[in-house]
Amino acid sequence: MRVATARGVTTLTLDSPHNRNALSTPLMTELLDGIAAAVADEAVRVIVLDHTGPVFCSGADLKETAAAYASGTVPAGMLGDVLVAVRECPKPVLARVAGPARAGGLGLIAAADLAVCAEEATFAFTEVRIGVVPAVISATVLPRLHPRAAAELYLTGDTFDGRRAAEVGLVTAAVPAVELDEAVGRYCASLVRGAPKALAGTKDLLRRPAATDLRAEIAELSAISTGYFLSDEGREGVLAFREKRNAAWVPVD
Repeated sequence: MRVATARGVTTLTLDSPHNRNALSTPLMTELLDGIAAAVADEAVRVIVLDHTGPVFCSGADLKETAAAYASGTVPAGMLGDVLVAVRECPKPVLARVAGPARAGGLGLIAAADLAVCAEEATFAFTEVRIGVVPAVISATVLPRLHPRAAAELYLTGDTFDGRRAAEVGLVTAAVPAVELDEAVGRYCASLVRGAPKALAGTKDLLRRPAATDLRAEIAELSAISTGYFLSDEGREGVLAFREKRNAAWVPVD
C-alpha cells in the first residue's frame, strides 16, 4: 500500500494490482496500519482511499482463501476489522473509485463517509454466485442502500454502473472519469475546513441510533451543542467567522 500526505489529506492507495487489489491479509494489515497512523497524526484531517491499476478492489483474495481452507479459517474474517476501522475513524474518510469494485470492496466503499466514483466504474455483489453470502459487508452496505435495491443487487449478483451506484446510495456521487480527481479535490478542500474535533463529533451524530424519546434526545443533543460552542474550537470558529478569516485549523497553502 502507498501512503502520501499533503495539505492535511492522507491518501492510502491500495497497491496490489496483480490480484486486482483483492483484500488479502497483507493488504488489510497495511490498510489497518495506515488508518491508525493517519488517525494518530494531528496534521492529517482527511483520509482518501485510492487504488492503483484499473480495479478499485475485487473483494476477498480467493486464492488465499482456497489455500486457507485446511486451517478452518479464511482471511475474510479480518475484513470486519477493516470496516470498523474505516467506519469508526474519527476523521472523514473518502473513497476514490476509478474502476470496478466487487463484494468486499463494496463494503469498504460503503464504510467510507463519502465515496466518489467514475460513472464508468462497475459494481456487483457477487457472493451468491460463488456460494457465499455478503454477511460482513452488510454492516456497512445495508444502511446505505435502498431496501428494494439491496434485495435486487444482493440476490441477483448483477453488475451495475456508477450512475446506479449513486442512485441507490452506495456512493455519494458519480462523475465522468476525467472529472474524478477534480471532484475528489473539491470534497477534500471542503472537509479540511472543518474543525477536527467538530468533524469527529459530527461523525458520532451521524452514527446515532434513532431516538425513542424525543425530549430526552433533544436535551442530550442540546448539551452536546453547548459543549462545542464553549470549546476552544467553537470559540475560535465563531471569532474567525466574525473576523472574516479562515479558522486556525484550516491548512495553509
